[in-house]
Amino acid sequence: MSAGPPIDEAYLDALRAELPGLRVVDKRDDRFSRLVDRALRIVTLGGQRHYLTRYVTTIGRTLYFPEGWEARSPESRYVTLRHEAVHLRQFRRYGLVLTALVYLVPFFPLGLAYGRARLEWEAYAETLRATAEVHGLEAARDPALHAHLVEQFVGPAYGWMWPFPRVIQSWIDRAIREISLS
Repeated sequence: MSAGPPIDEAYLDALRAELPGLRVVDKRDDRFSRLVDRALRIVTLGGQRHYLTRYVTTIGRTLYFPEGWEARSPESRYVTLRHEAVHLRQFRRYGLVLTALVYLVPFFPLGLAYGRARLEWEAYAETLRATAEVHGLEAARDPALHAHLVEQFVGPAYGWMWPFPRVIQSWIDRAIREISLS
């Protein structure tokens, strides 16, 4: 009896059923991704230099996978896909233009990007839920994970989108309480 596809592949199939036209692109073979990588390196003064190698990117109904995606564990890919599914649904809900405007503009593109922070927070809350489901609640409570999430918001990865680490930690604490109660 076959165990079936790994959880990340099964979830990706479910996303394809939910979102017809979903595309998957390998960043290393994509000219647009290389252009975005160069632009991010310039805008963040070299702070975001892992766009092609660490970060999955969602634009519209396209998932752009980084180099080394296949080397990640199925559980890690699944947790990441849960995060990216939130972005896919945001694009479906708001449309490409409005989502891009919310992501890139309010208030400032760098340093205080409330729109981007709120869109990303919705996805990172899903990261915590998926982590708890796959690895257990203690993994979702891990201070190292929380520190990583805070760094995503206050560091160069997303252009210093929200410079208030205590606010982010309170979002994390609230999400963990909600996960604990469910």
